[in-house]
Amino acid sequence: MAQVEVEQGGCGRCHEEGGCGGQQLTQMFCSGSKTYRVTNAVGAEIGDRVRVGIAPGSVSKTANLAYILPLTVAFAGAALGTSLGGDAGGILGAICGLITTFAYIRFRVRPEAGNPAESPYIISVLD
Repeated sequence: MAQVEVEQGGCGRCHEEGGCGGQQLTQMFCSGSKTYRVTNAVGAEIGDRVRVGIAPGSVSKTANLAYILPLTVAFAGAALGTSLGGDAGGILGAICGLITTFAYIRFRVRPEAGNPAESPYIISVLD
């Protein structure tokens, strides 16, 4: 294992055409340390610049859990709540949907936290 300090958030294509601008969001909401624990199978040493990889499909899986699932359940809760109790029911339904989704995500992700196949790893040493 190794501690890796990340110079920038995201893929670094924020200012290029086709870049999503995610780096600006990470800098706005994440002011903490940008140091991560990763698998070091290549034997990188202190001070080496490295390329880090993640498991295939983990970005789309995480995006689905973090964005699509809560949004879908919130809309479903709002629709159900609106049909049962008007506007106030819609608001309560959306809030209940979000709370339920966040609880589901918390307990769904917890068992995978220690899974080495889901952990970031060093691909190669640069320079």
